[in-house]
Formats: sequence, structure tokens, C-alpha cells
Amino acid sequence: MATTDQTVSGVTGRYAQALFDLAGEENGIERVGAELASLKQALLDSPELSRMVRSPTFKVADQTAALDAIAAKAKIAGTTLNFLRLIAKNRRLSQLSGMISAFETLAAAAKGEMTADVVSAEKLSAQQIKDLKAALKETTGRDVALNASVDKSLLGGLVVRMGSRMMDNSLKTKLANLKIAMKGTA
Repeated sequence: MATTDQTVSGVTGRYAQALFDLAGEENGIERVGAELASLKQALLDSPELSRMVRSPTFKVADQTAALDAIAAKAKIAGTTLNFLRLIAKNRRLSQLSGMISAFETLAAAAKGEMTADVVSAEKLSAQQIKDLKAALKETTGRDVALNASVDKSLLGGLVVRMGSRMMDNSLKTKLANLKIAMKGTA
């Protein structure tokens, strides 16, 4: 287990740590990470899958059958598939996204990287991601793995979270701050 300033905690952290340790014993951290990344993308691409994972109204057998079908299509097997079945059985499937993020944090820390969660108003281009990684590396002195997501309500700009630090440079926040400042002058 790597010691870093980025920690994982709670139920999601415990499950991710267990998967990370098991994958490490099998020399499969990269493989499990890639399988989880493809599952994460499938969750982002399919609202139906995301609803099935988050909703407690689905039966465990139905969730497991759906996961098996997705795993077969995405070529997810072995440790990762067993992990997915376990969390479905334990009724923790609703926390899968958090577990994937925690696993990514652990894997990045093991490689000497930091993980940054980046939320933008529009999908970032490959060049923007490259530039952002370079700027964050300059700031932290370490390589940075990005978890990028989109929130159209930001209107523009970025929100970046790295460990306990957060930088909010979104237009939404700037407008809210301007509104507060204008109330003080009236």
C-alpha cells in the first residue's frame, strides 16, 4: 500500500482499497484500472445503466445479470467482475462511481501521481487536458491524473479538486460573487 497525501475513506474507500490490494497481489492494478475505466465510461454513456446501478429498487439478481452482460461486452473478467458481483450482492452498487474514483486515486498514488477532479462547462479537448495536466504538474511538482466531467450549469471556466485543495474558477461562482458584492454597494 502506498503512502500519499491523498487518502480514500468511508465505505467507497474500504472497498476500493480491498480491490486495489487484491489487484496488487495479482500484479493486475493496470488491468483492473483499465476495466474500471471502461465501466466508468459505460456509466457515463448510458443513463439506463447509471439508473440501474444507483437504484435500490432493482433486484440483486437483475443487477448481477446486467453487470455480467456488460462485463462480457466490455471484456471485464476475473477480479473486477467478482468485485462487481460482490458489491451488487452487498447492495453497494449505488456507490460504484465513488469506488472507481477511489481506486483511481490509489492507483495514481502508487505511480507517484496525484489525482485531480476537473469539472468544466464543456468537454475539454485533448490539448486542453494536456495543458491543464502540465499546469497542475508545475504547481504540485508531481504528475497528475485527471478525472474530467461536465457540468453545464458552470456556464464557463473550471472547478479543480486535488486532495483537500479546490480551485473554483467557474463563471457561475464569479457571477455569484459579483451578486454578493453588488448587494454590499447598494
